[in-house]
Amino acid sequence: MSHPIIHTTGICKSFGDHQALAPLDLEVGSGQIVGLLGPNGAGKTTLLRMLTGITKPDEGTLRMWGQPHHRDLLSRMGYLPEERGLYKSMRVAEQVLYFAALRGMERRDAEHELRGWLERLEVEGWWNREVADLSKGMAQKIQFIATVLHRPELLILDEPFSGLDPINAALVRGEMLRLVQKEGTTLLLSTHDMGSVEALCDDVVMLHQGNKVLAGATDEVRESARKGRIFLRLRGNMMAFAAELGARAELLSKVTEGEGSAAVHEVELALPDAWPMPGFLQWAVGHVEVLEARPVKLSMEDVFVQTVASASS
Repeated sequence: MSHPIIHTTGICKSFGDHQALAPLDLEVGSGQIVGLLGPNGAGKTTLLRMLTGITKPDEGTLRMWGQPHHRDLLSRMGYLPEERGLYKSMRVAEQVLYFAALRGMERRDAEHELRGWLERLEVEGWWNREVADLSKGMAQKIQFIATVLHRPELLILDEPFSGLDPINAALVRGEMLRLVQKEGTTLLLSTHDMGSVEALCDDVVMLHQGNKVLAGATDEVRESARKGRIFLRLRGNMMAFAAELGARAELLSKVTEGEGSAAVHEVELALPDAWPMPGFLQWAVGHVEVLEARPVKLSMEDVFVQTVASASS
């Protein structure tokens, strides 16, 4: 069995009296896309800076590719930090090729790769344009290209969709998936874009105030956070139904359309673990006419807000 790309045990970091990252255990397997989530100040950037060698843990062990972290591993990574900038006086190709040279790429190989990337991200006309002329979104695409040009095995991206409109964000997401699926790249993605997390991430890890408060496969995390929520469309005596339901399930919301016996009610309920949905429906059809029933699938944004609220209380 191969080693995970990233494996941490009890790594932590403090700055003075402030604990930026509590002891953290984390594992990222080869070829995975892992979302690193959390509100501002959660400890995400501190973790990313440890992985890229900018800072070191105060305690714990950090291994990458089965080895203790060391500087020679940096050539196998691509890191796009949240705080970024290009040299405005340079031209686009000159800028990207300069970064490629720093990573040890031969000029001819770098130029070939760059032409392909400029075409795929629809900026091929910008080879000789000055960086100062770039819009924020265009600069973001160029910096993404500079991060991936040397074909890193591990991509660490901090808010890569910042400044991108929905069309260009989808374009960059597509390229991320291509890198993972076609080239076996591993991707650690720190973002507040929950739609991208749902579209891309196999697993998620959420930090809050330096602590890991959530971790697991994306679909499993969403299902667990659902806590038995179901949606019902029904016709019948809603007052009598609610009275029969009593404290056995929680009525979260109710919307009624129409009046009298023709009224249709849309309700959302939270069922306890001891009352699975099939058993509940078998009970419900004895009291009302059930027109539609389905589990409520929470979005990652719902999960994010719910987890942070719970961790803060």
